[in-house]
Amino acid sequence: MAVLWLVLLAGLPVFFLGVLLWAVLEHFRTAQVPRVLQHAAKVRFLHCMFLYATAVGNILEKLRICSMPRFVHFLHDRLSIKNNHEVVVTDLRFGTIPVRLFRPKAASSSLRRGILFYHGGASIFGSLDSYHNVCSFLARETDSVLLSVGYRKALEHHYPVAITDCLNASIYFLKTLEAYGVDPSRVVACGDSIGGMIVAIITQTLVGRTDLPQLRAQVLVYPVIQAINLQLPSFQQNQNVPFLSVQLMMTCVCSYLAIDLSWKDAILKGACIPRDFWNKYRKWLSSDNLPKRFRTKGQQPETLAPFNEAAYLETKHILDVENAPLIAEDKIIAQLPEAFLVSCELDMLRDDSLLYKKRLEDQGVRVTWYHVEDGFHGCLVLFDKKFFSFPCSLNIMNAVVSYVKGI
Repeated sequence: MAVLWLVLLAGLPVFFLGVLLWAVLEHFRTAQVPRVLQHAAKVRFLHCMFLYATAVGNILEKLRICSMPRFVHFLHDRLSIKNNHEVVVTDLRFGTIPVRLFRPKAASSSLRRGILFYHGGASIFGSLDSYHNVCSFLARETDSVLLSVGYRKALEHHYPVAITDCLNASIYFLKTLEAYGVDPSRVVACGDSIGGMIVAIITQTLVGRTDLPQLRAQVLVYPVIQAINLQLPSFQQNQNVPFLSVQLMMTCVCSYLAIDLSWKDAILKGACIPRDFWNKYRKWLSSDNLPKRFRTKGQQPETLAPFNEAAYLETKHILDVENAPLIAEDKIIAQLPEAFLVSCELDMLRDDSLLYKKRLEDQGVRVTWYHVEDGFHGCLVLFDKKFFSFPCSLNIMNAVVSYVKGI
């Protein structure tokens, strides 16, 4: 037995080296790093490390040692949390929901602005720890009280658990603002990626609630706003750009919505969309709504595959407004608070932001749009990672801070 353990231990370096080699080869086989992306070598290195971590995690999952998301969380959360001495951080629970409160240490003569923050991570990754530095920076730089919500995620939990957690935590916070020294007329909802989608859903859900303070603004950083039309130009142009590929996105969408991955192609091709639904909502979902410069001559036209009723029955919750806030009714959209939208040129979800921008503006909602030409999906969380940070990361953070300070 001792000899066996020695053999296994001796083989571990070879195993990890082999997985690393696979990750590097997979990156160069599948990843597309556009020339306009600054610091391409750093992007390639980080993407290789991401592929390496998920590959090891998948192996551990098959061995029933640890799930892939838990392994990636473990690695991600080991990244140093900066102790910001100007911010007081408190871990709390609103019922069963873990939240983290960030408050500027300096005394204030008046009530502060409040920020509700919902982190990204494609419903699988991301945590209170991995977004700790983002939240601490926002609280300090905007002199705001920030509440970060640690909602439950896949693979253990599926739609609508994350939305329910965020909604319940948000309502509790809004009902107790005075206890945290927050001005009820200056509360902002903020999130990135799927957190941006949650922002859209929460602001829509709370429309008309007379028992709660009204949200003053919504900040959506490269949000996912729908998974219905997956043939938009940005999907075609950026489907292999790190760190959100079409393969990863479909894995996360199916995991979040508890859909078997075998229906992936039907979702991508639109075979699960009833024609009457498409005819009704095409006016909001089509690439015809995008500015001309985002519609390239070489893009493939949007064509739905023949309708597949079995695919529709298995995936029809993709068409729910809670998974596609873009298709909310006009009367809801018109009542939403002003918005700050961030889109990245090299992001597969770029066009979601552009469609939602038009949707809001058409109903008279004031929108401030910040577009990052060298930005890519997920770059926000890298803003303070020193050598592994990017100009676009800090630019987005500073733009969000500047906007929120104007509230």
